[in-house]
Amino acid sequence: MMVSQSINSQGFEDSFSQAQAELLEALLEPSDALYPWNPADPSAEAYFEKLEQQFQLDDWSDEEIMHRSRSLFAQLDSCWTQASSPTADVLEASLSDRFAARVPSDLLGAIAHKAKQVVKTNLSKADQLVQCVQQMLPNWAEEDLLVFARPFAYAMRGEGEAVDSTLSAIRPVDWTDLSQMEQARLSMAIASYALDSLHKASEDS
Repeated sequence: MMVSQSINSQGFEDSFSQAQAELLEALLEPSDALYPWNPADPSAEAYFEKLEQQFQLDDWSDEEIMHRSRSLFAQLDSCWTQASSPTADVLEASLSDRFAARVPSDLLGAIAHKAKQVVKTNLSKADQLVQCVQQMLPNWAEEDLLVFARPFAYAMRGEGEAVDSTLSAIRPVDWTDLSQMEQARLSMAIASYALDSLHKASEDS
């Protein structure tokens, strides 16, 4: 029974993927036919009827069509969001590539989101770092977080060395297995990396 359901599910996914591909191909294919920009025009009815005949959805229930339609529109919304904010996507991808093995993706996303906000402010880098990690570390007072931020805010070494040395000093275990102090230091290192990346991107643009 489970095998049959799996096969049916896979077949449904393949059919939907094929329908998506056919829709994309139809949109990109050059055509001499003019799109009826006024759907209320009586002459437009034949055009839309012809389009409907090209899609065979008779085997799909209304619930399936609604579910898949929502999924498709959600993907389109995601593509639009990514296209409208490339800096955010590049930053989050960069943080994921560097730190995903150590920190959950939702925490990396939170740091990236906050870093984009605070980098535009006139706060000192130490204060910006604290702002980036404060929500992740609610048990720490702001003055304590500033102590963790100072080595990154006032590092005299080359760019990235403070981050690298911190990563080397912290145990390579899951986030939940780290002590609170290790979590604070690692969060600061990631926030520093995020802010430096944003500054560098701004200078290059």
